[in-house]
Amino acid sequence: MTGRTFSFQLRRTSTAPPATLFRMETDGPSWAKWGKPLILQASWDREGVPAPAGVGAIRKVGMWPVLMREETLVYEPDRKHVYTFAGSGPAKDYRAEVLFTPNASGGTELIWSGSFTEGLRGTGPAVRAALRGALVLLSRQLVAAAERETSSGATA
Repeated sequence: MTGRTFSFQLRRTSTAPPATLFRMETDGPSWAKWGKPLILQASWDREGVPAPAGVGAIRKVGMWPVLMREETLVYEPDRKHVYTFAGSGPAKDYRAEVLFTPNASGGTELIWSGSFTEGLRGTGPAVRAALRGALVLLSRQLVAAAERETSSGATA
């Protein structure tokens, strides 16, 4: 029997431009810089096209012994990043989409959504809460890091 499908979406507004947020979110190794305390280790498992973060790229993020492998499916610079779990993950058929839309003040409207099928019947609500909770924290960290970088004039 196939499990139920679940989804979630979160929104954030940032004063940083879409290009900064996109670059930081798609750069696998940078997650260890801005993703703490959830992400302590981050690296490329495989580069994509265009290198390094494009279609086919696989980033490893997390903290040992739990490192998630996420494969890029869609890579539209400064606009859209879609990825899935490469190999096993906490959900079947997971698909995450991150949209970076410029706003009138020069910042960004960030929409991060995900969907999956529960692997074991009845686990969907807990998996959705865990995935959404992790992305609430990570999106907050991403926005804060991008805004610090933008206000300091630095680029990572």
